[in-house]
Amino acid sequence: MQTSGWRTFIARLAQRIWFRLALFAALALTVSLLGRFLGPALPDAWALDFGQDSVATILQILASSMLAVTTFSLTVMISAYSSAAAQTTPRATQLLLADNTSQNALASFLGSFVYAIVGIVALSTSYYGEKGRTLLFLGTLVVIVIVVATLVRWIHHLQNFGRMADVLDRVEKSAHETVCAYAAAPTLGGAPATDVPASARAIRAQQPGCVTGIAVAALAQAAEGAGVVVHVDALPGVTVGLGTPLAYVEGFADDDTVAAIRDAFRVEKHRTFEQDPRLGLVALSEIGSRALSPSTNDPGTAIEALNAIQRVMTDLLMAEPDDDVTHPTLRVPTVSLEDLIEDALRPLARDGAGIVEVGLRVQRLLGDLVAIAGPHDASVLRSASERAEQRATGGLPDEGDRVLIAAAAAKARDRTRI
Repeated sequence: MQTSGWRTFIARLAQRIWFRLALFAALALTVSLLGRFLGPALPDAWALDFGQDSVATILQILASSMLAVTTFSLTVMISAYSSAAAQTTPRATQLLLADNTSQNALASFLGSFVYAIVGIVALSTSYYGEKGRTLLFLGTLVVIVIVVATLVRWIHHLQNFGRMADVLDRVEKSAHETVCAYAAAPTLGGAPATDVPASARAIRAQQPGCVTGIAVAALAQAAEGAGVVVHVDALPGVTVGLGTPLAYVEGFADDDTVAAIRDAFRVEKHRTFEQDPRLGLVALSEIGSRALSPSTNDPGTAIEALNAIQRVMTDLLMAEPDDDVTHPTLRVPTVSLEDLIEDALRPLARDGAGIVEVGLRVQRLLGDLVAIAGPHDASVLRSASERAEQRATGGLPDEGDRVLIAAAAAKARDRTRI
């Protein structure tokens, strides 16, 4: 596995709930068993008679309560995941699964349960001496304090966890991070895309799926080592089939180089937010579009989604890309602003065509973006305004509403750069 592959694996491992659970459980097991070995090193004054039964009773209460709290927490988390997928977008579930607070809470509760169970078993087998039982008792007090603090924080966290506003904020944050990373390095450190020579060799996907990431450093290393130029064809977020070209190699490349280039493209079953600047905007648009369904009929949420889209797109247009080419052997295309705008606004403009408030907000959003965009980007935004106006006016039966949309669209397209 390439170095970048290991980095991705480790980053994802830290977000897996089972990993944190296993880590806390192992820590609790270690702490509970250390009393036998650390006890003899304590001063004799620490050999207090708390009574073996009293320590065991506390541990039994802790074990039974932590089992109940862990089960309750799992139920709440699963309910939040299901609610988010049903009411917002299934794409948001992966962000909720990576929530640090919920993972820490569940891991703390399970770790405390393991600590109590191991302590009970050790006490029943006379594993600890007098000093060891004292150390176990003090450790139990520390565990109780940690559990209470975690439980208070967890209850506070549950007030918003999985709610519409929470999901919107999480998706916006992820979209903002990915879009800003893309805006800072649109060609991933490579040179801008050029025409691919007819003699270039295609490096094809060996399985269907989505390109979720490109190990740019590994790709550049393979190209430089073989003295070839690699033309990237499939960017993160692109769906590929078996045999779809991922890249083209200009120059001779042996089988090892071809394998290294292919391995630099991570193809998986589902899209992820890691390197895909479009997925965050797609998810925000899906949230707003679902809110406009007849069964939900919530234009306010759609407008909130549009507000989030505007903040993300504003940072994209205001970013100053780094033009330094750190990987001259790579030719990398960029994501067009047309595609980003279509991802973000087309579903909302389509599903909100019969709602004047949504149509007006779309036009005002585009007008605000026109005011900060360069000439080419402004032209793209004005074209989007025209399409959104056509959709909106075609879905509004009231003439007055159509006049409002037309006036807002004209004002948006007439905006000049500030």
